[in-house]
Amino acid sequence: MNEYPYWWDTVPAITQNSELGTQNSEPVPARADVVVVGAGYTGLAAARQLARAGAAVVVVEREDIGWGASSRNGGQVLTGLKVEPAELIARFGEARAQQLFDIGSSAIVRLETLIAEESIACDYTRVGHLCAAFKPAHFEAFREEQELLARVFDHPVHLVPRAEQRAEIGSDAYYGVLVDERSGALNPARYVRGLADAATRSGVTIVTGAGVTAVTRQSGGWRVQTTRGDVEANDVLIATNGYTDGASPALQRRFIPIGSYIIATEPLDEGVAAALLPRRRMAFDSKNFLYYFRVTMDRRLLFGGRAEFGRPNPDTTRHAAAILQRGMTEIFPQLAGVRIDYGWGGNVAFTRDQMPRAGRLDDVYYAGGYCGHGVAMATYLGEQIARRIAGEPIDHPLFDDHFPAIPMYSGSPWFLPLVGAYYQVKDWLQ
Repeated sequence: MNEYPYWWDTVPAITQNSELGTQNSEPVPARADVVVVGAGYTGLAAARQLARAGAAVVVVEREDIGWGASSRNGGQVLTGLKVEPAELIARFGEARAQQLFDIGSSAIVRLETLIAEESIACDYTRVGHLCAAFKPAHFEAFREEQELLARVFDHPVHLVPRAEQRAEIGSDAYYGVLVDERSGALNPARYVRGLADAATRSGVTIVTGAGVTAVTRQSGGWRVQTTRGDVEANDVLIATNGYTDGASPALQRRFIPIGSYIIATEPLDEGVAAALLPRRRMAFDSKNFLYYFRVTMDRRLLFGGRAEFGRPNPDTTRHAAAILQRGMTEIFPQLAGVRIDYGWGGNVAFTRDQMPRAGRLDDVYYAGGYCGHGVAMATYLGEQIARRIAGEPIDHPLFDDHFPAIPMYSGSPWFLPLVGAYYQVKDWLQ
């Protein structure tokens, strides 16, 4: 089993060590208008936007372009937010909930527009998504969600009962599905490489292999110290999301890195692959401790979930891969005996209330906390915070300059096993 993302083998510019892209051997420039820390979706989208507004922008990346979640995710471009529509209404009221939900739709439209504008070849398609009911009661809850989405959010979805669900999913493990036609799919590694190319064409300098060791205030701006040299800037944007470290202690106390793991099968026979997800939709189930899955262009099943609470490393990845393979064959018994070609993990960043954020903390700009819904939202929110850095007087519902730290938390999520146990019990009981 290859212990790196399947997507890396679909990107032409690849190193012998199977890392995404090629590392830049140049030192960082001595001066920039804005330094962006992190070359994932957020940082690259922000850098492109800033450069097009006339700023001199340097992106510094500890690893390589898109090395983190931007090339490790499942490529699911999903409507809405992590917080369910009913919970949005309970927290914020109908008017504010509608505004927040619409941001998710706007993010997808913006992603599609950017892909078209920059001619990014990333296999993007609007295939829709399905959510599979883990229990009969969950399908009944789908009926309430369908009514709510139509009434409050003007967002139509349709339901497929269990007796007819094989038109959508080749499994009898679920009790019907909810289908949303507005979600999409892409190849995340190709997308992040295309976004980097677009940023470079706009004038952005990207330096990889440059780990940030400190961000310090100085007269007239900031000094960003990296392992490849220091750079002075007027403004700094931290776009490290699930890989935020001690170089940004304020943000580290607010983002919770959670490991997510994926396996990819060998290429399947055409008939087998077509029966798994006949409409090639993005799919996930209704558990708290959910599985998510899709079929790739070359007919592999990608099957993921939060199967381990340790930080991704070879041991946790192998353990998670074994758990996911068992889960995959429980959902799709026809895949028993199918070879697993890839298994990998990566961090996603959660916030305490599961809402993404952007803003300014201790005078440093930030954006992140996408809670597993980051492909479109990271692109969109990166551009929005860039507009603010460039001086546009915008006030966005997800901007938060008073983002509170999590009590008794300094960046090491000691509580995750307890949270995981809690949600496993909820899955058994609900």
